[in-house]
Amino acid sequence: MNDWRLGIDVGATKIEIVALDRTGEMKLRRRVPNPGQYDALLTTIRDLSNSAADELGASSSSAPLPIGVGIPGSTDASSGLVKNANATWLNGKPFERDLPEVAGRPARVENDANCFALSEAIDGAAAGKNVVFGVIIGSGMGGGLVVNGKLVSGLNHVAGEWGHTPLPWPRLEEFPMPKCFCGNEGCLERFLCGSALAEDWQGPGHRSVEGIEDAAANGDARAVAALDRYVDRFARACAMLINILDPNAIVLGGGVSNIRAVRERTPGLLQRHVVTPDCKTPILGNKHGDSSGVRGAAWLWEPSETTR
Repeated sequence: MNDWRLGIDVGATKIEIVALDRTGEMKLRRRVPNPGQYDALLTTIRDLSNSAADELGASSSSAPLPIGVGIPGSTDASSGLVKNANATWLNGKPFERDLPEVAGRPARVENDANCFALSEAIDGAAAGKNVVFGVIIGSGMGGGLVVNGKLVSGLNHVAGEWGHTPLPWPRLEEFPMPKCFCGNEGCLERFLCGSALAEDWQGPGHRSVEGIEDAAANGDARAVAALDRYVDRFARACAMLINILDPNAIVLGGGVSNIRAVRERTPGLLQRHVVTPDCKTPILGNKHGDSSGVRGAAWLWEPSETTR
C-alpha cells in the first residue's frame, strides 16, 4: 500500500516535487531548473517522479505512485490542450494526455492557482472554512476556488480566472485600459501583477517591487502613490469577488502578497463596494508560503486513490 502523495509544480524557472504522507507532512522536496521546452519538461517530470518513488521505497509497488501537477495554465475541456499558460510554449500541447504515457504513472494536471487554493483550504490558512478563494499575484495573477475541501474547476475549466476579468468601478484616470496578452483590455492582471506595480512606481520597463514599502516609509512620493493606487484597485477586485461569491476567506499568495499594505489595508477598503452593511470577509496571508502550490498538486489525489 502506498502512503505517499507526489506533487509537482511547474514554475517559470524551476520544477519542484514534494512527497506528502497521509497526514500532509512533507517527507521529500527537490527542485531542478525548468528546461523551457515541452519534450524536456515531460522527461524531467518522469525522472523526478521516478527518483522520488525510489527514495520513498514505492517504486516496486504493483500500482505506480500517481502524481499531481500544477502548471501556469489549464487544460481545455474540449480539446485536451493547454490554454492560457504564460509559459507560452505549453499552450496548444496535450500535456495531460502525454504526461502519463511518458512518466509511466497516473497524473492529474491543474492550474497552479487552483493548487495553491486547495493547499491553503485543506491544511493552510483557511483550513476548516467552507468556501475559500485563493489568490496568486506575482508575474501574473490567478485564483482558485475550493468548496468543502473540493476544487471547483468549472465547465470550461476557467473557474478562478479573475485575473482576466476587468478592473471594476474604474476611475477616469485609469483609461485607456491597458491591453492584455489574452486579447482583451483592462484585465485585472494588467493592473495588479508585480510588473504593473513596479512600472507604476518606477516607470516603464521595471519589473521588481522589492523595496517599495521601505521607499514609501522613507518618503518616496511615487512609491506612496503607487501603493495607494494598488491597494485601492486590489480592494475593488476583492469586493467584486465577494459580491459574486461571498467566500469564507480570501487567501493571498505570490510575491506581491508579501507586501504588508496589501494584506493590512485591503479589509478596510472593502465596505465601499461590498453590498452588505458589514463586510467580515477575512483577507489572509498564506500558511505554506512557496510550498503551497506544490502541496496542492499533491492533494489532487485522495489517499484511497494512491493505493489502487
